[in-house]
Amino acid sequence: MANGSLISRVLGSLFFRRANLKAVRYARNSKSLFSLIQDVLSKSGGLSGSNFKLVREELSLLTRMVRAYATGDYRDIPWKTLVSIIAVLIYFVSPIDFIPDFLPVVGITDDIALVLWLVSSIRKDLEKFRHWEGPRVQVTDASVRPKRESVGQS
Repeated sequence: MANGSLISRVLGSLFFRRANLKAVRYARNSKSLFSLIQDVLSKSGGLSGSNFKLVREELSLLTRMVRAYATGDYRDIPWKTLVSIIAVLIYFVSPIDFIPDFLPVVGITDDIALVLWLVSSIRKDLEKFRHWEGPRVQVTDASVRPKRESVGQS
């Protein structure tokens, strides 16, 4: 399987190993996480068209989960899952990686494959987060906003 081969090569690359090392540091620094989230949302916003809709949705979910962790609202996430998400997001925003992003068309291939691989690998943790998140947020393609609660509700 070509995609499996690409994922194996990306996961074994120096670029991904560096992203993993950075991810451990980022996981302990909310400011770094918020900056990373902004970078991911900025780059994913450039993925236009229906072909990229699923990737944008998955990136939105991953960034919401990281944001909820960074704010302290959601901590029911295994450390390994958190570091994996952050590493993939760092890799995603890095223009120089296994297949450099400046190469037309193919440059984003490794990034997308890695995001989709991660999502399938941590599906249970993502479903748990979605269940927790439930009515707490309104999701739009470009942003995530907390739902407003009526006065007097807790």
